[in-house]
Amino acid sequence: MEKIIHMSGKRKRAIARATLKTGKGLVKINNTSLEVYTPKMARMKMMEPLLLAENDSKKVNISVRVEGGGQISQAEAVRLAIGRSLVKFNGALKKTFLDYDRNLLVADKRTNEPHKPNDSKPRAKRQKSYR
Repeated sequence: MEKIIHMSGKRKRAIARATLKTGKGLVKINNTSLEVYTPKMARMKMMEPLLLAENDSKKVNISVRVEGGGQISQAEAVRLAIGRSLVKFNGALKKTFLDYDRNLLVADKRTNEPHKPNDSKPRAKRQKSYR
């Protein structure tokens, strides 16, 4: 029987949805192979959970759809989704991931502050002119 796991990850405005199936170790992000994904910094971030889960990552195919946010936000959302799906596949990885980096399993909920009414910025107020 084929095991299918669906997991998601968020970072700022980026949302990644990962589907993990038993397979040969293929990883695709938006139908693009992880080996050719650019920029390189984002690719390296996404590969961290796969490198930590060395043997388990070779037993599964992972397909990720990601949208919204910027390049690094998307990479961190993908990283979170992959990490969570690998832990659901093999629970023994949880301690390894938490010891390495807590953000492989726990979302970073920080977002940018919304703009205030009748103003162009979130914090700085408009200057008042008396003349």
